[in-house]
Order: sequence, then C-alpha cells, then structure tokens
Amino acid sequence: MSTQLALALASTIRHDGSGGVADDLGDVAGLTRWLHEQAEPLREYAGELDLLVSAADEQTRLDVVAVRRAARTLFAVAVRPGPPSRADSSSLLTPPEAVDHLNQAAALLPVRPVLRWPEQGVPTLSWQGEAAQARLRLTAGLARAAVEFLASPARDLLRACPAPRCVRYFVKDHARQEWCKPSCGNRARVARHYQRHTTAR
Repeated sequence: MSTQLALALASTIRHDGSGGVADDLGDVAGLTRWLHEQAEPLREYAGELDLLVSAADEQTRLDVVAVRRAARTLFAVAVRPGPPSRADSSSLLTPPEAVDHLNQAAALLPVRPVLRWPEQGVPTLSWQGEAAQARLRLTAGLARAAVEFLASPARDLLRACPAPRCVRYFVKDHARQEWCKPSCGNRARVARHYQRHTTAR
C-alpha cells in the first residue's frame, strides 16, 4: 500500500494534456477529490475518509503539498543516474531537507498499530491516532507512506517516465516496461515516428 499511496501523491503533478503541468492539489476541492480517490490506501495510513475530508482546508492542502514536494525530491534522487521528472527541475529541495521534512511530518502524530481480524476474514493492520487531529493524521500518514516506499526494495524500480510531456514517476513492474502507462508509450512512438520523418525530409 505504501507504494500505491506514495506514487498516487507524487502523481498529483501531471501533464495537463496541452503541453503544461497540472496540479491536482492546486486547491482544496482538488485535495478533497484526491482524498476520495485514495480512500482505500489512505485508510491504512491516516484513518477514515470522513475525518480526512472534514480536515480538508487550505492549511491541510499546503501540508500535503509540502510532503509531496519532499517525496518528489527523493524520487528524483532515487531515479539517478537517470533524469528526474521534467516537472521537478526547478522545485526540488535539497535531499537532506527532503529527508528532514518527511521525518518531521511522519512524527507529527503518535500512532499505534491496531490489528483487525474479523471472523472468516483476513487480518489487517492500521495505524490509529487521535480522531481530533485529522489534518495531522493525513500529513503524517502520507509522509509515512513515502518513507516506507523510499526505504523498500521497490525504490530501486522507480523511474521517471521518459515520454514526451509526461512528468510522472512509476515503478517498473516488468523488464520491458518503459513508460508509466500505455498512452505514454503511444505518445513516445508517435514522437519518434514524427522525428524520423521530419529529419528524413
């Protein structure tokens, strides 16, 4: 789940379809939409969705964006010697600043592990903190997911998508995977085809 949540957070910076970069967390409404989309992985790290949505205000958005910036900084470090995402070239922290920010954010709220094991069900682990501190739970939970991902073997499979205009990071699931999604592969092939035919003239 940490991989899914960390990548989902980083992917809130994306290509806007017309040559620019879009920020899905650009306003509180965007943050709220994203929280709904990520309800399942968020539950493990930050608690129930209703509490998180109730905390969605401008300060929460700024806190989440700061965690994302730190995570994307360390994603850029993790993909070396390859290039970072084009969206990150001028907005990265120094790696020590990013590490400090994630560690401080992860420590914002003391939590305890809670095991749930329903009859005829599968045991699950969640981390619980104070319900009254939903904003801190969200920030700490996202930071913890990023820290877990960056400390895991999956970090070695992290790549910045090389497709034209794409600014996403992805985990390379199989040896032949080159792009974050098939549409990026199609766009890269079209760009190569266009380049070949333009240079041949």
